[in-house]
Amino acid sequence: MRSQGWFGRKGKDGFIYRAWMKKSGIPDFEFDGRPVIGICNTWSEYTPCNSHFRELAEFVKRGVLEAGGFPLEFPVMSLGETLIKPTAMLYRNLASMDVEESIRANPMDGVVLLCGCDKTTPSLVMGACSVDLPSIVVSGGPMLTGRYKGKSISTSDIWRFSEANRSGQMDDHEMRTAEAGMCRSDGHCAVMGTASTMACMVESLGLSLPGNAAIPAPDAARKVLAQQSGKAIVQMVRENRKLSDVLTREAFENAIMVNAAIGGSTNFVIHLLAIAGRIGIDLTIDDFDRFSKGIPLLANLQPSGEYFMEDFYYAGGLPAIMKELLPKLHRTCITVNGSTVEDNVSQAPCYDTTVISGLDEPFNDLAGVMILKGNLSSEGAVIKPSAATKSLLVHTGKAVVFEDIDDYKHRIDDPELDVDENSILVLKNVGPKGYPGMPEVGNMGLPAKLLAKGVKDMVRISDGRMSGTGFGTVVLHVAPESADGGALGIVKDGDEITLDIHQRLLHLHLSDTEIADRLAAKAALPPITDRGYVQLYIKHVQGANLGADLDFLRGGSGSQVTKDSH
Repeated sequence: MRSQGWFGRKGKDGFIYRAWMKKSGIPDFEFDGRPVIGICNTWSEYTPCNSHFRELAEFVKRGVLEAGGFPLEFPVMSLGETLIKPTAMLYRNLASMDVEESIRANPMDGVVLLCGCDKTTPSLVMGACSVDLPSIVVSGGPMLTGRYKGKSISTSDIWRFSEANRSGQMDDHEMRTAEAGMCRSDGHCAVMGTASTMACMVESLGLSLPGNAAIPAPDAARKVLAQQSGKAIVQMVRENRKLSDVLTREAFENAIMVNAAIGGSTNFVIHLLAIAGRIGIDLTIDDFDRFSKGIPLLANLQPSGEYFMEDFYYAGGLPAIMKELLPKLHRTCITVNGSTVEDNVSQAPCYDTTVISGLDEPFNDLAGVMILKGNLSSEGAVIKPSAATKSLLVHTGKAVVFEDIDDYKHRIDDPELDVDENSILVLKNVGPKGYPGMPEVGNMGLPAKLLAKGVKDMVRISDGRMSGTGFGTVVLHVAPESADGGALGIVKDGDEITLDIHQRLLHLHLSDTEIADRLAAKAALPPITDRGYVQLYIKHVQGANLGADLDFLRGGSGSQVTKDSH
């Protein structure tokens, strides 16, 4: 066992390693060579989605002990999407460094990754991949469906409520009443937002036990799964089943196909690319379009559909989706429990076809994510057609340009704004370098004067992201970004832009010469900061088309510690 490099030592070094552990009441026989399992916990009161992880960790420990392991819990940086400023995405890579170094530096033979809120899942998986020990994910689970005036609500309704409030259809008192009924329990967002998408991602990759993705946080089955995961990680250590054994090229392709079928978040693209870069899989942005193609929407979940994650679980959850997709999936991929994908899901039942459909009668033929290229996005941009308005998926309009998020906030409700329902809203400088951190502002609220006319959707283009709970005809992750020499940075009011999803095209109606001249004349942005992590991030962050990881973090350093301190 790797941990015996600490606890199996003789002399002064072993004395120090064991003695300080024994102060917690750990008996000597615990150091007899049994697997030491780290429990990587992102509990924080600043991360409301993960507020129940103290209790969940205790159930993981039960399973570890039951299987003859030695559990040791440790904290890492926790990223609470709802509170962190300027955006949790700025710190995803920093948290992944914390995870990587914490795992490598400490005596553990395997690790359980406790994650829930949007960025906690990819950051933990990215960090663990760079060490490549046996690892298993336990997600926190979605919260119970919210209630307001007798109706089911959840995070996707925030955008509807916001537009209703801005247009005068919903007053501030009604907003506060809805707010009180939105989050009724522990857990992350109750729709197929980014947190739920990430939980589905790890299950479809084979990094969690079957059923992990959808069990509601308050359901006792979540605790049972945590205990079973504790048992499973001990077995993984004994069989030396590492992340690199599970995360094959075929596993990534499976995850892309499953994400298409569930109507997963556009953020899936940027996080899966980053994970692939850490584990050494040659995944490109074009693979998302290629493997999504032909996969219809099988999960009738908001924001692309009607229902909620709680309904999804009781309808059969992700195993039911994967069973339906088996003819298209790589069925022999090994998962963390040692069984193949086919073994795990071939007998999975579906209990409600209004929530989970078959391939023969999907909820929407347009699903997954599409990758758009053209002179406005030479390295790719992302759109989620299942959450868009069909009539806008082929559209040409004149640009209404906002130079940054502050410019947008200042002018969007100006009655003099030169905009109509055929216009295309363009938001610059919200990419990884430009903001910095690439915030979820891409699904811009519509101009107040158009909301008053009943306009529900417009084409919106930016180099930022949007919440997985959001919806609309929104083009995101435009690369290269405007702050890094991308053509988006030179778009002016009145320029014509064409979106055509059938041609996978995002085209700015300017000649190559005009684009080059504008780029040459464009002034560089002043430095945002000259110190600390943010400066490091801006200098080293890669484009969205590569996963927005830091260039020096791609790949890994393995689990070996080269020097001893004692």
